[in-house]
Amino acid sequence: MTQNTQPIINNNSEIRIYVACLAAYNNGILHGAWIDANQDENAIHDEIAEILKTSPIKDAEEYAIHDYEGFEGVQLSEYSGISEVVELAAFISEHGELGAETIIHFGDIEAAEMALNDLYHGEYRSLAEFAEQLTEDTTQIPENLRFYIDYEAMARDLEISDVIAIETGFEAVHVFWSH
Repeated sequence: MTQNTQPIINNNSEIRIYVACLAAYNNGILHGAWIDANQDENAIHDEIAEILKTSPIKDAEEYAIHDYEGFEGVQLSEYSGISEVVELAAFISEHGELGAETIIHFGDIEAAEMALNDLYHGEYRSLAEFAEQLTEDTTQIPENLRFYIDYEAMARDLEISDVIAIETGFEAVHVFWSH
């Protein structure tokens, strides 16, 4: 069994946003910069102020997020608030791809954090492997019946009402209790 009850974090990508000056953009000029999202809000606002200050359009005041990287599938809008960007970046930096997938599945950071803290049961090669380990940990199985147990069917049944499985890669299934 390869159960791991602590999520393995492997987030080597840079988490950043591309902020563009809207005054320049609306005049056909691309003026902006990539900003590291793993810093505090004030630092990001300072970098945005510098982008607007150096705009080829005088008195530029508005900006938008035109691109982003490293958010592992979590979607940002061009008008996402900087506090939301900072919160997402910190969560994904801490929890990696599993954190992002948990946000996508559960809908927001608060629910994802609760799921990781309270419902997470571990990483397995498959949901059937989880079913096998759960069965062996909770039931004495006679040797002469061991090969007759259908763990694939048990896994399907567990997924119907008892667990949530989030797959982050080949043989990387993260199991959460659904309640």
